[in-house]
Amino acid sequence: MNVYLRCLLGLGVAGSLQLASCSTQPANNNQTMTEEQSAVEAAPVDVHSYARPAEAVAQHLDLNIAVNFDQKVLSGRAAYQIENKTGTDQIIFDTRNLQIEKVYLGDALEETTFRLGDSDPTLGQPLIVQIKPDTRKVTIQYSTSPDAAALQWLNPQQTAGKQHPFLFTQSQAILARTWIPIQDSPGIRITYNANVKVPKELLALMSAENPTTKNDTGVYSFEMKQPIPSYLMALSVGDLTFREIGPQTGIYAEPATIDAAAYEFAEMDKMLVAAEKLYGKYRWDQYDLLVLPPSFPFGGMENPRLTFVTPTVLAKDRSLTSLIAHELAHSWSGNLVTNGTWNDFWLNEGFTVYFERRIMEELYGKEYADMLNVLGYQDLTNTIEEIGASHPDTRLKLDLAGRDPDEGLTDIAYEKGNFFLRNVERAVGRERFDAFLNNYFSTFAFQSTNTDKFLNFLRSELIKGDEELAQKINVEGWVFSPGLPEDFVKPTSSRFAKVEEAYQSWQSGTPAAQLNTADWSSHEWLHFIRMLPEQMSQQQLAELDRAFNFTNSGNAEVLAAWFLHAIRNNYTTADQALETFLTNVGRRKFLVPIYRELIRTPEGKKKALAIYAKARPNYHAVSTVTLDDLLK
Repeated sequence: MNVYLRCLLGLGVAGSLQLASCSTQPANNNQTMTEEQSAVEAAPVDVHSYARPAEAVAQHLDLNIAVNFDQKVLSGRAAYQIENKTGTDQIIFDTRNLQIEKVYLGDALEETTFRLGDSDPTLGQPLIVQIKPDTRKVTIQYSTSPDAAALQWLNPQQTAGKQHPFLFTQSQAILARTWIPIQDSPGIRITYNANVKVPKELLALMSAENPTTKNDTGVYSFEMKQPIPSYLMALSVGDLTFREIGPQTGIYAEPATIDAAAYEFAEMDKMLVAAEKLYGKYRWDQYDLLVLPPSFPFGGMENPRLTFVTPTVLAKDRSLTSLIAHELAHSWSGNLVTNGTWNDFWLNEGFTVYFERRIMEELYGKEYADMLNVLGYQDLTNTIEEIGASHPDTRLKLDLAGRDPDEGLTDIAYEKGNFFLRNVERAVGRERFDAFLNNYFSTFAFQSTNTDKFLNFLRSELIKGDEELAQKINVEGWVFSPGLPEDFVKPTSSRFAKVEEAYQSWQSGTPAAQLNTADWSSHEWLHFIRMLPEQMSQQQLAELDRAFNFTNSGNAEVLAAWFLHAIRNNYTTADQALETFLTNVGRRKFLVPIYRELIRTPEGKKKALAIYAKARPNYHAVSTVTLDDLLK
């Protein structure tokens, strides 16, 4: 064990000497710092942002913009309250493909000079604004590009109602800079107010306190009192209606979707109660969902107060709602305590997966959560196999310098992070670990953190110099080493054991229609499909399809898994359903494996390119960037 790691774990060097400090300290330490040291502490160096928050940092945003569907642009002003920490003569914002028209200082709107630095295809350009030592306000007049990567403009035919256009943003990881000039780093938090003008027949929503009905003016005002990082800035505009679920929960959706969404997510209130029981008070007042059109590239996006969610979870049986538990859990891990840079992404997602499964266990029992952990393990091992077990990107602590941080958004952060926390829980016991996590969320609330800070906190609050416990927790193996450590405990599921028995019966000759599958959830079906052999005959595929109607399933998880077998074995009966799915669903999690399977053969690649040519206009830039590269 190296000196640095021994220090992090509080074990001293050579088993004796205790070091006073290893790196950054937790937020509640008693050391005296200069203002400049504090600034560096609050905002870790972020290689994915041009901003210099240790010199001059934004603290509050007043956003005033108009939404133009005809031109596909946002235009207006972003006015920042700033702190000039060092008396510098400039403040730097991140931009990408923005038209910066004018910049003003102070309430009197005194015009100032500015310049845009060199352009980088991933990072965009720094906006360098000349300020004075006493400048407290900077106002930027700007407009977006029609092809801004964060913005997806949908025509009426791409929506559920088919009558009105739709707009939504996706700011994570570093796309906020494509629709707002902003210090686009997760290590910088701001509060904000906004006024947004939209067509009168549409409703605007943001990651803030939201209206529940349309008004006659088309102008909507928003307030976010709690400080948030830039990637949680969000806007959506569409023909939307609201349905209350509970005192603090509700759903926004298009009128054609609202009834299905209200049924699917009826247990949101129970999830919120379960989450608060585990890790303390929900700190964002209201928790609502917005069901987006199918082109949304993710399962969900944890925008504060308003989770954006894919319609692919509307399975009509509430079987995919663990995704909602995941996004709700982000209200603590990610939104409340945030990774300071994208190299520490596991602090957002690993904690959230762990928390999500604790919520599901609280609501539906340990056997249910066990299924989720086994499926997560399968996803994790597939990712490790794909990347390579020795690849540095299979570590929790990443190094994404020079790359798009989206490259770090893999199952490693999610599932390896979750299993590391389960390992800590196993080492200290659940009661003690829950107390530690409550302390962690409370100590770092509304702050950004990083791997070093977390490990220091783990050292001081949980390990406390216990070398035997440190060995059990195995930080070196989990956080800094690639692959899975030797002490990894593979998850098991009693419910999946019965699925495996059914599968073996089918393999032994029992007709598929006679298998005992009556009480299976979508998780059991997914496990069954993943167990199927790579090579199957047309007769086997047809038998399974007749018995279980996989090709016409209304469950997107089941469909996506089944299509891989259909493609691999040239089961043409599924061709039309496959094309319909790829044309209408924009969720990257499903698209990438399916297209990757298609292009394994020349005939499949021809089919993939033909479908992609039609489907690409329906996909968000987050998906097309990945797929353009995959399909060349």
